[in-house]
Amino acid sequence: MGVVRQRVRFAIRLLRDWRLTVAWAKSLLRSGLTSFVVLAVTFWLLPGVRASGGPAALVELTILLALVGTLMRLALLGIAVVVGGIGVLALGVVIQAVVMFTALRLAKGVSVDTFADAWIASWLAAALAALVNWLADAGSEDVFLGQALRQMARQHRGTPATEPGVLIVQLDGLSAPLLSWAVKAGNLPNLGKWVRTGTHAMVPWHTGLPATTPASQAGILHGDFSQIPAFRWYEKDAGRLVVTNRPRDAADVEARISTGRGLLADDGVSISNVFSGDAPTSLLTFSNAALPGRSARGYLAFVASPYGFARAVVLSIGEMLKEIQQGRRQRFRNVYPRVPRTAAYVALRAVTNVLLRDLNVSLIAEQMSRGAPVIFCDFVDYDEVAHHAGPLRPEAMQTLEGLDRVLGTLHRLARVAGRDYRIVVLSDHGQSQGATFSQRHGVTLERLIGDLAGDGHEPATGGPDEEDWGRANTLLAGVSHQTRSCGPVTERPRGKVVTVASGNLAMLYLTEVPGRADLDTVEALRPGLVGGLAKHPGIGLVVAGTADGPLAIGPSGRHRLRDGTVEGDDPLLPYGPRAADDLLAHQAMTHVGDLVVLSRVDPGTDEVAAFEELVGSHGGIGGWQSEAVLVHPADWPVLTPEPRGPVAVHRQLVAWLDDLGLRAPMPVPPPRDEDAPLSARVRGV
Repeated sequence: MGVVRQRVRFAIRLLRDWRLTVAWAKSLLRSGLTSFVVLAVTFWLLPGVRASGGPAALVELTILLALVGTLMRLALLGIAVVVGGIGVLALGVVIQAVVMFTALRLAKGVSVDTFADAWIASWLAAALAALVNWLADAGSEDVFLGQALRQMARQHRGTPATEPGVLIVQLDGLSAPLLSWAVKAGNLPNLGKWVRTGTHAMVPWHTGLPATTPASQAGILHGDFSQIPAFRWYEKDAGRLVVTNRPRDAADVEARISTGRGLLADDGVSISNVFSGDAPTSLLTFSNAALPGRSARGYLAFVASPYGFARAVVLSIGEMLKEIQQGRRQRFRNVYPRVPRTAAYVALRAVTNVLLRDLNVSLIAEQMSRGAPVIFCDFVDYDEVAHHAGPLRPEAMQTLEGLDRVLGTLHRLARVAGRDYRIVVLSDHGQSQGATFSQRHGVTLERLIGDLAGDGHEPATGGPDEEDWGRANTLLAGVSHQTRSCGPVTERPRGKVVTVASGNLAMLYLTEVPGRADLDTVEALRPGLVGGLAKHPGIGLVVAGTADGPLAIGPSGRHRLRDGTVEGDDPLLPYGPRAADDLLAHQAMTHVGDLVVLSRVDPGTDEVAAFEELVGSHGGIGGWQSEAVLVHPADWPVLTPEPRGPVAVHRQLVAWLDDLGLRAPMPVPPPRDEDAPLSARVRGV
């Protein structure tokens, strides 16, 4: 009850601080004109609502809609901090109908038969309003942006910000070569202008293995990704499969790697990330899918705005129709390689490319307005489309262009924010294209391993959309106000050989062997498994442990990773000059598989064959998937021109925050007694 009372007092304080401004009045006038036109069309289309009073009745209804909507949204502001931002999102589906129904009941000369008619009328009006505003603004986000700008300017009264701040925007799945090409082609006017005018510098960085979001974010945000050998893995000691986009699993992993001094520890904000970076404020973050608390105002600004939630819903429908048309065009043109773009993906694309994108911008605007020193937000739009359409395909590039517009929006918001924000843009990995393993060879990797290993094989791979659906699952976890996952119970595969795939990387675990099984043990228990995999035309190499260290085994040669000794044809050559170091570092990670398998890399195209049904993939090495990018203010000093690994990126970001005074000094350890016993000095006592 004490928490509820505290939030009620917070709501009253927010309501007391609200002020009427000229900009707000102009916005209301525009909204009124739009509402009048929209209502006239709605009444004409729907027989269940009628206006017997003519235009005068519509004017009266328009005014009532504005008044009722304003009062309800102000009341909702108080509700938001009690039920949380996610609860407000859930209420968003009925807000429009309640406002419409109440106004129809109060207005003279108009009538409505049922609440269902009001529901239909409200959403039809919302759709028409979105269309009218889209036409009036030439399809831009100016109305959505304008509201956020007015809110921020009203709060700071035009006072220029002097304290520094940093906004870090992650463009998920964007490779450095692709970004360089898009900038040179002129497809990204905002980011391109920053680079061309010299305000920002663009440098590549190598992710290493695994090339996946959880590992990269763990390294970038916490400085440690040693616990994350892939997007998903099997833990023998616990007998369970770990998938990092499940809130429960993400929270467990973060507890292992967090030192309390992550990148965002000093009053930073984490938005739409896998891990929190020890941020005090975490929104839509897998490892902390909890009640948003004081951030509820940002959710409210999105839900209750006439250009927020309703606009996003309407545009989401348009995004789904666009996806259906683009998928049909791929099939009609026989574009290759391609994968089926299912109905589930159609809905998922609408969630990631419209709803979550706009919500992220709204949450960033709120945090910039309050003056959060460091904000880190992940936009998954490009990564999601590239998985299913291909990283170089037109629809993926259109999504990237949309993200460039988001950067332009955030740049404009930064001008009136609570701090003097500088923007850093980075990616967590790239993507590599190619027909899938099953498309090329008519058999899944799991079936192949089952044939080679005999009975007792257990596939432990998730569906191809599992990674991206985790974003939506975080919203669902937040509804129940849990800090841990409200999703399904973690699987406990029962087979003797468990296969876990992430992109073109797969790991095999012999569950009957405690700890790591070496090559001799694997061949004794599963004779023919390693040789059968290595000689398969779709497999590039298999890595296993030996007495002389990890050994990479190819179809006609072997490469000992520890000392570089090669017998026969080097299986690492197609994977580039850094492959040996990447694989050797990967072998030292916790919970790495007894066998590590990589699909082959096609000569000439650098395409890979994902073990999942995705035409664009990442997780292993080969192609552009391990080539990420970092775009930073050009006048900031760099530790190294091309960071290698996410931990190097973490060190660079921490150095910049230190230079800006945004990191609290590390506590000085107490002096140690040099005369104390050695064991005591080692323990630091």
